[in-house]
Amino acid sequence: MRVPGKGRVNRRITVPFTFDGRRLYGHEGDTLASALMANDVRLVARSFKYHRPRGIFSAGSEEPNALVTIGHGAAAIPNVRAPVQELYEGLEARSQNAWPGLRHDLLAVNDLFAPFLGAGFYYKTFMWPRAFWEKLYEPAIRRAAGLGALSGLHDGARYDKAFAHCDLLVIGGGPAGLMAALVAGRGGADVILADEDHSFGGRLKGEVEEVDGQPGHAWAAGAVAELMALPNVRLMRRTTVTGAYDQGTFGALERVGLHLARPHPDAPMETFWRIVAKRAVLATGALERPIAFAGNDRPGILQAGAARTYLNRWGVAPGRRIAVFTNNDSGHRTARDMALAGVEVAAVIDAREDVVAAGDFPVFAGARVTATAGRLGLAQITLRDATGRNVSLECDCLAVSGGWNPSVHLSCHMGAKPIWREDIAAFVPPEDAVPGMVAVGAANGDFSTAACLAAGARAGGEALAALGLKAAPADVPKAGDGTYDIAPLWHVPGKGRAWLDFQNDVTVKDVVLAAQEGFASVEHMKRYTTQGMAPDQGKNSNIGALAVLADATGRTIPQTGTTTYRPPFTPVSIAAWGAGGQGKEFAPERFTTAHQPTVQRGAPMIEAGLWHRPSYFPQGGETSWRAACDREVRMVRSTVGVCDVSTLGKIDIQGPDAGAFLDLVYCNTISTLKVGRARYGLMLREDGHVMDDGTAARLGADHFVITTTTAAAGQVMRHLEFVHQCVAPRMDLRMISVTEHWAQFAIAGPKARDLVNALIDEEISDESFPFMACGPVAVSGVAARLFRISFSGEQAYELAVPARYGESLFRMLLTLAEALGGGPYGMEALNVLRIEKGFLTHAELHGRTTAFDLGLGRMIAARKDCIGKAAAQRPGLTGPAREQLVGLRPVHDGGAIIAGAHLFSEAATPVSANDQGYVTSACFSPMLGCDLGLAFLKDGRARHGKRVVLVDHLRGVHTLCRVCDPVFFDPEGERARG
Repeated sequence: MRVPGKGRVNRRITVPFTFDGRRLYGHEGDTLASALMANDVRLVARSFKYHRPRGIFSAGSEEPNALVTIGHGAAAIPNVRAPVQELYEGLEARSQNAWPGLRHDLLAVNDLFAPFLGAGFYYKTFMWPRAFWEKLYEPAIRRAAGLGALSGLHDGARYDKAFAHCDLLVIGGGPAGLMAALVAGRGGADVILADEDHSFGGRLKGEVEEVDGQPGHAWAAGAVAELMALPNVRLMRRTTVTGAYDQGTFGALERVGLHLARPHPDAPMETFWRIVAKRAVLATGALERPIAFAGNDRPGILQAGAARTYLNRWGVAPGRRIAVFTNNDSGHRTARDMALAGVEVAAVIDAREDVVAAGDFPVFAGARVTATAGRLGLAQITLRDATGRNVSLECDCLAVSGGWNPSVHLSCHMGAKPIWREDIAAFVPPEDAVPGMVAVGAANGDFSTAACLAAGARAGGEALAALGLKAAPADVPKAGDGTYDIAPLWHVPGKGRAWLDFQNDVTVKDVVLAAQEGFASVEHMKRYTTQGMAPDQGKNSNIGALAVLADATGRTIPQTGTTTYRPPFTPVSIAAWGAGGQGKEFAPERFTTAHQPTVQRGAPMIEAGLWHRPSYFPQGGETSWRAACDREVRMVRSTVGVCDVSTLGKIDIQGPDAGAFLDLVYCNTISTLKVGRARYGLMLREDGHVMDDGTAARLGADHFVITTTTAAAGQVMRHLEFVHQCVAPRMDLRMISVTEHWAQFAIAGPKARDLVNALIDEEISDESFPFMACGPVAVSGVAARLFRISFSGEQAYELAVPARYGESLFRMLLTLAEALGGGPYGMEALNVLRIEKGFLTHAELHGRTTAFDLGLGRMIAARKDCIGKAAAQRPGLTGPAREQLVGLRPVHDGGAIIAGAHLFSEAATPVSANDQGYVTSACFSPMLGCDLGLAFLKDGRARHGKRVVLVDHLRGVHTLCRVCDPVFFDPEGERARG
C-alpha cells in the first residue's frame, strides 16, 4: 500500500516486526499503525463489548481502536496506541480482546445478543437473583473486563521522574507552538517546547501546504533547527503534557525508551515530569470528529485527516478505492491529495448542498452515507443523494470528517468549562481557565495555518511582555488562509447501529435510551452508557454524543454542557506515575547518624516508620531480648542510659506570628512560653481527634522548634503547611522540617546531669537548667542545643548537634555513660520506660482517640481557639460511653497482658457485643515485677480499682486485671524534676 513518491520515511532502511506472530516489514520513520497499513493489515483489534472488528481510525493519540500489546513476558505493555508507537527492529505486537484469534473471535457471538446488551443492561440484569452476584456475575464481569492484560510478572524496567522550571511552557509543536517558542526564545525567555510526537511540526507534516514559500514540513524543520541552536530553549519530543495543576504546574509524560530496539540499560523507559512554568501557551491543535451512521465502525473507515496524514507523511494509502464523507472542506482536501497521488477516489459525499467538485472525482452534494457492508473490512457503502435516491459504491476505505474539535482538555483541568462557538460548531477554551495560560491556533478555533502562525507569534510576544522581557517585532511567515465552512452533522438517521464510541461500543440508540430513562445529565449519561470512558477518554466521540443527547432532550449543545475533563490527557502507565516507587525506593531505608556504631554493638535493628532503630543492645550471657531489655530498663532507672532519638520530627518555625500560629495548631497555649523554656503540646485534627503530641521549645522571641512523634513527622508538616496556607495565610512566619539536620540523643537516669556536664563546655545545675528548660550549649566548641525533657520519667536531657557530628557524639556519650555504669538502650527498653510512666505513642494516638479519651481534656485551652476545638466538643466525643485511657495490672501473679486483647466485664461472655475496650500497649516491668498495660476502657476513669477480664482468643489468653491509673511508676514525677 506504499505510494511512490509520497511520505518522508527512509525507504532505504527496512525494519522487520511482527503482528500476531506474522512477520512484516516497515521502514525507518514508520509508526506501528503506518507499517500495518502499508502491509494492508486492516483488522487490528476487537471492540470491548461486542467484539466487533476494528481497524485503524486515527493517526494520533486519540486512537480508539488500534490498541495492541507490545513486547512479551514481564516487559509486555498492553493498550499501546498503534499510531503513537514508533516502529523499531524486532517489535512484537499482538492484538487484544480476541480469542482464540483476531479473525475468528468466538466472543464475537456477543454481537448477536446486542438487542439485550444495550445501555445500562448490567444495572438491570445483574440485580437478580441476588445470590448470583458473588458466585456468577461478578467473576464473569471481572474476567471480561479490560482490553489488554498485564503479565503479572515483575517488570524490571526502569521508570523515572524529573522536575523542570521555565519561563514559558509551549504545549504542542505545530505551527502555532513553533511560532510562540521562536518569538519567546529569540526574546531571551527560558522556553520548554513539548510535543507528544517524535518530531515537531504538527499537521504540517501531514499536509500538502506551503509556509513562507516552502513545504510546510520543511519550514517546521528550519524552525526546529533554530530553536535547537538557542541555549535558552529545551525541546521535549515524545512528551505529552498530561495535566494542568495549581500554581503553574504541569504533568508531562516523556517516552524515553519505548521506541528503541535496545534501550540503554541505564535509561528509563518513561519519565514523568513535573514542569513549573511562569506562563504557558496551549497549542495542542484540534481533533477531527466522526459522523455516526449505520455500520460506521468497520475496518477501513477512518478520519479524513488521518487518511491524508498516512499518505503525505508516511506514503501509505489507506485503501485502493477511497470514498470521502464530509460536512466541511477537510474531506475535499483528502480527496484532492489522494487523487493527485494516483489513489482512486470513488466519490466525495458532502452533506452540504452548495459544493462543487475540487478534482477529477464525483461529488454528491447534499448527500449522506446511510449504510456500509463488509465482514472484516469495508467493501461497500450506500449513500442517499439529495434527491433521496440510494446509490451503492464499492470501496475499501471511507474517510470521514465531521469537523474539528479544538483540543481543550488541558484548559479544563482546573474546573473551567469550555465555551461553545456556533461558527465552528465546537467548544473552545475559556479565557483565564488556567492562570498564566493562553490558547492559540486550532486549540482556540483558528483552523487556518496563517491564523495559527499569527496567534502563536502574538502569544510569544505577550509572554515576553508578562515576563518583563522585550520582544523584537515578529516576522510572521506567509501561509494559506481561508474560512472554515461547516454544516454540522452529528449522525445520519436510519436503520442499523450508528456508533459514537468505538472503544466502548456506544451507539446513538444507547444515548437516546439513556435520555428516555431519565439520565439526561451529561455526566449521568456518560456513566449509564460508558460513553467516553475508554482509554481515548472520548476525544473522538464526546461532542457527537453531547449533540445526540441535546437533540434527545430538546436542548441546545451549550445547554447540555460537557463532561468534566480530568487529567491525564492520555493514559499514563502506573510505573511512570509511581516512578522510583519500587523496591527500596518504595519504602526507603532511613538510617540515623548513629547507625554504624549501633550495628557494631550487635543491636538487632527494627523499622520505626522508615527509620532503622535498635531493638536492644545484647551483652554476653544474655540469652533473650527480654534479658537485655530488663537490664537496660534497670540501668536507666539506676544510673544513666543513652538513646538515639534523632528520628523524632523536628520542625523549625520562625516569624513574628510564630507563637500565635502554634496557639492555633496546638490545643494548649504555646505563645506564653518564655525564651529558653519548652512545653508539652497536643495537636488536634480538624475533626477534633488527636493527631499527635510532642514538645514546643522557644529558642528566641520569634523562634520555636517543635518535635513530633517519629510516625507522624510528615503528617504534621503537611498539616502545618495546610493551616498556614488555607486557615491563616496572613500570619507572618516560615517553617521548615529540620529532622535530618540534627542528630539528637536522650540521656536519662539519675546520673544524666553528670554525663551532660562531662560533655558540654559550661556546666549546668538543677537551678540554672530546670525541668523543661532549653537553650544553646557547646560540645567541644560545636554549637549544640540542650533540652531538659523526659520520655522515661527519669531526670533526662536531649542533646542535639548538627547531623555531621552525630556519630562522633554518640560514641562519646557511650564512653562517658559506661564509665558511670550506664550504656545504650534500645526501643524495647524505651517502650517499657514510657509504659511505666503512662506516656503516649501512636499505639494510643491511633486516630480514633480524643483529648478526653486520653485524660488530657484540660489541655484544650478555654480562652483561645484552635484547630479541632469546636469539633472536639461535639456530642459523642466526650462522656462515660467513651473508651478512656487506663492502666491494667494482673490481679494474680504471672498474669499475662497482651497488646491487642479485648476487655470484658467479669460476668460477661467474651463476645463482640459485650466488648468494653482493648489493650494498646503492654510490657513486663522489671521495676514492678509484673506485666503492665495501657488500654482504652468504657468509662475507664470511673472504674479505677475495678476488675475486668482480658481476652485474646487468638493466643488463648484470659487474664483477670485490675483497672488503675495509667501512670504506674513515680506518679508524682519527682524523679524527672529532681
